Amino acid sequence: MTAPLLSDALGPRGRRRTLVASVVAGVGVAALLAVVLRRFQAEGELAGELWSPLLDAGTLRYLGAGLLNTLKLAAAAMVLALALGGVLALGRLAKGRPLRWLAGVVVEFFRGFPLLLLLLFSVFGLRSLGYDLPLFWSIAGALALYNGAVLAEIFRAGILSLDRGQSEAAQVVGLRDWQGMAYVILPQAVRRMTPAIVSQLVTLLKDTSLAYFVQYTELLRRGQLTGGFDRNLLQVSIAVALVYILVNFLLGRLARRLEVRQRRRLGAGALTVTGGPEDLVAAGGPGAGAP
Repeated sequence: MTAPLLSDALGPRGRRRTLVASVVAGVGVAALLAVVLRRFQAEGELAGELWSPLLDAGTLRYLGAGLLNTLKLAAAAMVLALALGGVLALGRLAKGRPLRWLAGVVVEFFRGFPLLLLLLFSVFGLRSLGYDLPLFWSIAGALALYNGAVLAEIFRAGILSLDRGQSEAAQVVGLRDWQGMAYVILPQAVRRMTPAIVSQLVTLLKDTSLAYFVQYTELLRRGQLTGGFDRNLLQVSIAVALVYILVNFLLGRLARRLEVRQRRRLGAGALTVTGGPEDLVAAGGPGAGAP
C-alpha cells in the first residue's frame, strides 16, 4: 500500500472511528441495494425471461466480440499514449526553452480538451477536412492524445522525484545527458511510476466506452444493441457494467501487486498522484530521494 503522505498513521481511536464509518457505510449500501432490488421486483425487472438471454451462446459470443474490440482499442491507445507521454515528458524536461514551452503547450492543451469533444473531432472533424482515417485509429488517436498528456505529467513527476544526485553521478562517470537519462534516471523512475501509470491505463480502458457515441462496436455499443433487440436494456447494461468493473478490478490488482513488488525489492517509496487531469500533483513516498 502507498505510505501516507499528507497525514500520520491512524491511532487506535482513529482506526475505531474508521471501522465504525465503514460498517455504517456498508449497512447503508446494503439497504440501498435492498431498496433497488425491491423496486426491480415490483417493476418485474427480475423476471427470468429478461435475464435468460444473457446466458444464450449467441449473445455471449456477440458481447464477447465487443469486449475483444474494447481490449484491442484500449491496447492500441495504451501503446500510443505511453510513447507520446514519454516524448512529451522528455520535452518538458529538455534544456532548451523553446522545446520545453512547446511540449508544455501540447500537454496543457490536450489535458484541458474534453475527451468526448476530442473524440468527435478526430472522427467527424477530420473527415470534414478530407482526412478519412479508419474509425479504429481515429478513436485510438484521440484516446492517446488525451491520456498521453496526462501520462506525460506522471512521467515528469516520477523523474523529478529522484534525487538530483543521480543525474550528477551519471555526469561524473562520463555519461552524456541522454545516456544518464536512459541508463540511470529512467530505470529508477519507471519503478516508482508503475502504479500511477497502471492506474491511468485503467482510466483509459474506461474511456473506451465513449466510442459508443461514434458507432464503434465495442462492448457498450454491442450491449446497447443486444438490449434493444431482446428488450432487456437494463439487464444487459448491468451485465456490461459488471464486466467493466471486473476488468478494471483486475488491472487495479495488477497495479497494487507491481507497487508492493517494487517496494519490497528496492525499498523505494511509491509515486502517489492526486487530483484530476486539471490539477495533477505528484509526491514521492518515504525514501523518495533514495536510488
